[in-house]
Amino acid sequence: MESTSFTVTLIIEMVSNFVGGLCIFLLGMKYLSDGVQAVAGERMRKMIAMVTDNRLAACGTGLFVTSVIQSSSVTTVMLVGLVNAGVMTLQQSIGVILGADIGTTVTAWIVAISITKYGLIMTGISGFFYLFTSNERHRFIAMLIMGLGLVFFGLHLMEKGVAPLRSHQEFILLFSRFSPKNYFGVINCILIGAFVTAIIQSSSATVAITITLARTGVIDFETSVALVLGQNIGTTITAFLASLGVALKARRVAYAHIGIKIVAVILMFPFFFLYLQLLEHIAPVSLDIAKRIALAHTVFNVLFVLVFLPFTSIFSRVLFLIFKDKKEGEPPALTYLDVRMLDAPALSIEQSRREIMRMGETVGAMMNSLYAIISGEMKNKERLQTLFNQEELLDRMQKEVVVFLTRLLTIEVVSAVSKEAQEQLRYADEFESVSDYIVAILKLHLRLENAHLILDREEQNDILALHTAVNNYYRLIYEAYEKSDRGVLTRAYPEGEGITHLYREMRSRHLTKLSQKRLDPLICTLYPDILAAYRRIKEHLLNVAEAIIS
Repeated sequence: MESTSFTVTLIIEMVSNFVGGLCIFLLGMKYLSDGVQAVAGERMRKMIAMVTDNRLAACGTGLFVTSVIQSSSVTTVMLVGLVNAGVMTLQQSIGVILGADIGTTVTAWIVAISITKYGLIMTGISGFFYLFTSNERHRFIAMLIMGLGLVFFGLHLMEKGVAPLRSHQEFILLFSRFSPKNYFGVINCILIGAFVTAIIQSSSATVAITITLARTGVIDFETSVALVLGQNIGTTITAFLASLGVALKARRVAYAHIGIKIVAVILMFPFFFLYLQLLEHIAPVSLDIAKRIALAHTVFNVLFVLVFLPFTSIFSRVLFLIFKDKKEGEPPALTYLDVRMLDAPALSIEQSRREIMRMGETVGAMMNSLYAIISGEMKNKERLQTLFNQEELLDRMQKEVVVFLTRLLTIEVVSAVSKEAQEQLRYADEFESVSDYIVAILKLHLRLENAHLILDREEQNDILALHTAVNNYYRLIYEAYEKSDRGVLTRAYPEGEGITHLYREMRSRHLTKLSQKRLDPLICTLYPDILAAYRRIKEHLLNVAEAIIS
């Protein structure tokens, strides 16, 4: 009886080894990703920021970023966020997606390395350095190696878990029904691969499972190749889930990812058996089956990238035709930060920086509107309401930025990212404070109008001159923040002192005027408050300049 079926003890041992190994493998992938991101995060951030419509550059960026993150799903989720925020176009994102599809094959090669028995000792030695080294860079390098060790150890446990299956005839007979002996069998394998990957939401894990089953002889090479085709489709579910609830322009990224994978598999399907013959020439049977599967995974992705890359602009236009823009239902003009992007801290901090730049741009628009109102160039209820709405918008944007950055700071990140996150919290607070004082000035101006009081020409000119000086100061500081100009204080301090001097001169003239003639009490109160508000704007902008060089 025991020769034809498993005992309960053996089943428990198999399940424990397989499930435990899979969990350890996924944990190792996370540590490996976090460690590599910490070491190469700044370069990855610069590459994302430099993505253009150049297909090859975008493809190279996707390849590099995904090789670092070890997940094409996470890369695509981040692209959804970047396109949603208007940082990247759909066509650019398609190029990055194609590169990501090649980058994700790196995982299969890591899995294919036949050193699983050394995983535990790798984890032990690197874990010792991870716990006791004081050097931050060395600590993250140790995390990287520890993650790699956990990946190998997890694979070792999974192999141990499925090893008894190769001697179980009933199980082998069950798997043989799904063997791609004909096109119907190929379809079955593709569907199984897609379904399991969609459930686990990690093609890296399902490819690892496939290689493990193949190594232990449970499935053959042809079945593995067919399963990998399905896994390429199943991995798109993560990006699709991430796109729910965002703007249509961002959902198109997920649709692009799904469309590319499905079309690639459909194109490959009629030539599947020819593809197997091609693989036999590239990867002979004498080669380790794990490496043959990894090679098959890479060849498939490289082939369809070569097919799709020249047509990214056409594919982009097709998506726009199928999924047309609608005026209704677009998201409010707040931040497009998403906690799902925190899987890549180096890119998350770049995304939050761009959102703070949007806050700064809004402040500049508010300053221009305020000048038009107080100078009498343009004054209508819509303009006034827009200014009030912008101030409310900045309040809400600041809250969302604070929530996002606070979540980021709870993750283990390199000190450079942690430091920048703290600086960004300060920037967001300062820009929001500036917007408060802009609205405060507007309210003081409206109080004078409602009381039917008019400032004399000298006071009116003084306010406009002070506004111009403060607005020029804002442009200096904002451009310095945009370009990360750490030499800004050499210009900010003297110009700030000039504004303070201007403020004091205007206040002194007003006090002298009070001693010479009788003025309305409301003017005596509100005019100095307007001048003081401009001075407070200058001080908050100076705080931004000081944060830039901190």
